[in-house]
Amino acid sequence: MIRVLLADDQSLVRAGFKALLDAQPDIEVAGEAADGAEAVREVRELRPDVVLMDIRMPALDGLAATREINADPALRDVKVVMLTTFELDEYVFEAIRSGASGFLVKDTEPAELLRAVRAVVEGDALLSPGVTRRLIAEFAARSKEPAAADALAGLTEREREVMALVGIGLSNEEIARRLVVSPLTAKTHVSRTMVKLGARDRAQLVVLAYESGLVRPGWLG
Repeated sequence: MIRVLLADDQSLVRAGFKALLDAQPDIEVAGEAADGAEAVREVRELRPDVVLMDIRMPALDGLAATREINADPALRDVKVVMLTTFELDEYVFEAIRSGASGFLVKDTEPAELLRAVRAVVEGDALLSPGVTRRLIAEFAARSKEPAAADALAGLTEREREVMALVGIGLSNEEIARRLVVSPLTAKTHVSRTMVKLGARDRAQLVVLAYESGLVRPGWLG
């Protein structure tokens, strides 16, 4: 059973998500929070698998709450999906850098929301369809200067190649076709790269690809 925490200051939004999620045989809503501070407290107490976190909330916004969750080693397995009203919210890229596993717009289709919850539990990054590459490139251009190249010193050439392809938004299947390997081999390379770099999930691997200078904004493959 996938346990979800809903964090949004609008009770109607929480009620809608709760009705949808609780109707699934493999998902349950473990708790709710009306602001970021309450969300952090609930996460520490309930240890949900996934937090659906609104970016803009009173007391403590979703971005700050995500940082607190990400900074606690005991909560490493908790995945945060940010909820926003606009696909190009100015805080989205910063949210992913802070440890979120991805984001969804609030008016996303119900099936997409359910897919998102299940995907992040499996370790996949989740960004709203059609905006992944454009959004990451746009916000990466505003992020800090690339880190020293030695940040990737422990990676093999193939792992660097795979990381660059992840960085431009390719799925495991697309990476497999590009490198002429099996999807399982591509997934293994991605997983090993994440372990070596200490990335929580695919979303953080994308961020590291940009911040290391391995991929630069505008490289869309």
